[in-house]
Amino acid sequence: MNWHPLTSVEQLEEILEESKNTPVVIFKHSTSCSISSTAKSRLERQWNGAGLDHVKPYYLDLLSYRPVSNEVAELLQVQHESPQLLLVQDGVCTYDASHLGINVDGVRKQVSA
Repeated sequence: MNWHPLTSVEQLEEILEESKNTPVVIFKHSTSCSISSTAKSRLERQWNGAGLDHVKPYYLDLLSYRPVSNEVAELLQVQHESPQLLLVQDGVCTYDASHLGINVDGVRKQVSA
């Protein structure tokens, strides 16, 4: 899994535009939370070989970029949670999961729908 850092509100606008051509996921991670670390680790293990090579993964460090996280919640109209995985297609959040509910099966099902 090749994470791309999400570090600015301006970049978020670009990601939403990018999602019109290719699905993207945004993983909101709290580096101080053990549940978040577990969810991230499990997601990374499941991702390889899951057939999601065409989905671009973005990583958002909540502690360093809280204003970006707030903007993600507002623009995508999803309640903030941590950790949280959001699938964005055509500028819209089509799937979100949080905590230990985060897994690639939900993403894979929604991408192929």
